Amino acid sequence: MSQSEPKKLAIIATKGSLDWAYPPFILSSTAAALGYEVQIFFTFYGLQLLKKDMNLKVTSLGNPGMPMPMPMPVMLQALPGMQGMMTSMMKAKMKKKGIASVEELRDLCIESGVKMIGCQMTIDLFDFSATDLISEIELGGAATFFEFAGEADVTLFI
Repeated sequence: MSQSEPKKLAIIATKGSLDWAYPPFILSSTAAALGYEVQIFFTFYGLQLLKKDMNLKVTSLGNPGMPMPMPMPVMLQALPGMQGMMTSMMKAKMKKKGIASVEELRDLCIESGVKMIGCQMTIDLFDFSATDLISEIELGGAATFFEFAGEADVTLFI
């Protein structure tokens, strides 16, 4: 790599919940601000992050490290309405703390030139339509992403 070539960050985003939406967008926008060339490959549930209307939820199931206002057994967390309540609480706390929304972070990534690739196989698998997704993305398969990832200085699986 010559001195004039930027460092490269490749991220594979596989999760589609509110709490898992933040890492790929925060890391990508930060890397882009630091001069990195960045690509994110959205596959399986991560494809939710490219929808025009994300409507993401947070869940503590399978995430024992999630801080809760009070200890809550797994059984209670699975009750109807709990996911909605936890999502509302998390969004309110983020707003109070001045944390950017997922939509704002995604827009920042777009403005910063982060290349986002939606997995065509996943689109086909889940019967998505390209019209469900934001227009600022490229659709492609793993081979499209591997061209970039094979040369990346940093590769992350989220």
